[in-house]
Amino acid sequence: MKIPRLEAVPGTMLPMKEYAADFLEVFHDVDGVIWKLERAQEFDEGPNPSWNAMREGDWQRSLELLEAARETIAADLPARGELRRLRVVETPLTAYLQWELHLLALRMRLGERGRVLDAREVADIETDGPLPELVIFPGRHMYHVQYDKGGTCVGARRTDDAEAVRAWGSIVSSLYERGEDLLTYVEERVAPLPPPGIGVEAR
Repeated sequence: MKIPRLEAVPGTMLPMKEYAADFLEVFHDVDGVIWKLERAQEFDEGPNPSWNAMREGDWQRSLELLEAARETIAADLPARGELRRLRVVETPLTAYLQWELHLLALRMRLGERGRVLDAREVADIETDGPLPELVIFPGRHMYHVQYDKGGTCVGARRTDDAEAVRAWGSIVSSLYERGEDLLTYVEERVAPLPPPGIGVEAR
């Protein structure tokens, strides 16, 4: 599988506020599939109460806060389109990813579609580095989401290049077909795990 180099594709860098506004202009009006590719194993969720409860070592409270946020999470799903997320995972899971997979399982129960793919399955196409973090609106544009060294989102590089959007949409779709249902993965492999340790990997 040939991977197009994003650095060679024309695009516009949008700081966080501009990216959020640009994203929301079309997110709830799009019919069809919206693709999301997540590859990094650590992010910083900022003020998210559930995330911070996990970081403070209160795993039960963290899970309770996820459930309490159902309405907010549901409002974050597209109104008309279908969001399909491919989550690449490395094992043993990081504490962050153990937490996020519970969040993504809840999002699936609310209508999102998601699959998990082991990082070993993409090793052959990561010859130039890890796959990028992407949001793709097929037939429109895509965002290469950017993060700082601490894992905080700082914006995204938007490209309207039709060839690049088609190519990356095809890549993510193909990888998605190879993935395991995310809800099943969480129920069978993540839910039975002990609470994650902060600063150590969940096993």
